[in-house]
Amino acid sequence: MGIYEELVARGLIAQVTNEEEIREMLNNGKATFYIGFDCTADSLTAGHFMALTLMKRLQLAGNRPIALIGGGTTMIGDPSGRTDMRKMLTMEDINHNAECFKRQMERFIDFGEGKAQMINNADWLLKLNYVELLREVGACFSVNNMLRAKCYEQRMERGLSFLEFNYMIMQSYDFYYLFQHYGCNMQFGGDDQWSNMLGGTELIRRKLGEDAHAMTITLLTDSQGNKMGKTAGNAVWLDPNKTSPFDFYQYWRNVGDADVLKCIRMLTFLPLEQIDEMSSWEGSQLNRAKEILAFELTSMVHGEEEAKKAEASAKALFAGAGSRENMPTTELGADDLVDGAADIMTLLVKTGLCPSKSDARRNIQQGGVTANDEKVSDIGKSFTAEELKAGVVLKRGKKNFNKVVLK
Repeated sequence: MGIYEELVARGLIAQVTNEEEIREMLNNGKATFYIGFDCTADSLTAGHFMALTLMKRLQLAGNRPIALIGGGTTMIGDPSGRTDMRKMLTMEDINHNAECFKRQMERFIDFGEGKAQMINNADWLLKLNYVELLREVGACFSVNNMLRAKCYEQRMERGLSFLEFNYMIMQSYDFYYLFQHYGCNMQFGGDDQWSNMLGGTELIRRKLGEDAHAMTITLLTDSQGNKMGKTAGNAVWLDPNKTSPFDFYQYWRNVGDADVLKCIRMLTFLPLEQIDEMSSWEGSQLNRAKEILAFELTSMVHGEEEAKKAEASAKALFAGAGSRENMPTTELGADDLVDGAADIMTLLVKTGLCPSKSDARRNIQQGGVTANDEKVSDIGKSFTAEELKAGVVLKRGKKNFNKVVLK
């Protein structure tokens, strides 16, 4: 089985420009491909998993990845899937975020001479002269076609700015530039990027008379069609300081029964034969499959030692044992106290167990909150400084834990 057939079997491929040519290139290690990452935060998220694991799979098959850091395009902001305009970042913010990305990508991709490359599109986009750009590529884009593009769909409902309207041209120009200067002949991206990617292949064809290729990967969604990679309204980060290894493990341990095998197939490097054997698993076996998924992904991001700690801590908690040393912990300072105490709803929000006080109130009233294994029924319950110094273990539902400690 070639790498292209494996991608199909794992359910990773959504759309391709020319299947036979792409199959031949990937299976024979002839692709120099890129995936773009706009630097909108100082950490990658679980939503980037598909792209990162795809790059690793293709590199292992002999193809050459380019991780394109969007130092230039982040200055514009991708409107795809957005109902509002993205926050404008400074160049200092973007450069800091790019450095954070590289450290995380190195866990997946092998960078170096003759291997993968990391390139920043600010190197060419920020040098472009507007009138020269219009003369060079403007005639290659139909405004009518651009307005029909899916990437602008949601923004059109609320008002698409001219700034964002240029994003497709910038992304297309990236492919055009990489094709000429780095021999990049393929672009990969999420399925919501299809219109932008076709813009690049068309620009290369019209300006250079050459064929370039594009392939989109399936968006990671749950059985309800919602994008995966968020919990309690917040992103699941790859940075351990933003999402602890325990919380990261727990996120994947808690995926729905209907989603676990799909996630194993799409995100892990377990052999397909082993995954096929799991397809008949039911009941407690599905819980075992979730543990496998959580362990594999936590190992990839945080290392095997952290994955073992998270697994052991989770099992101890579910068994009611006292081993809680690896539980995610929230540290409070004296400024967090009011009259020498902290109330339960504030603590639930500070720990991230609840996104808001109204959600905290609802969980308490429904009997879903415990503190040190005792159910909390009073929304006005508070904890003294002495109690907090000893540590208070909060639990929301059956699987969400956090230890609060006053330092």
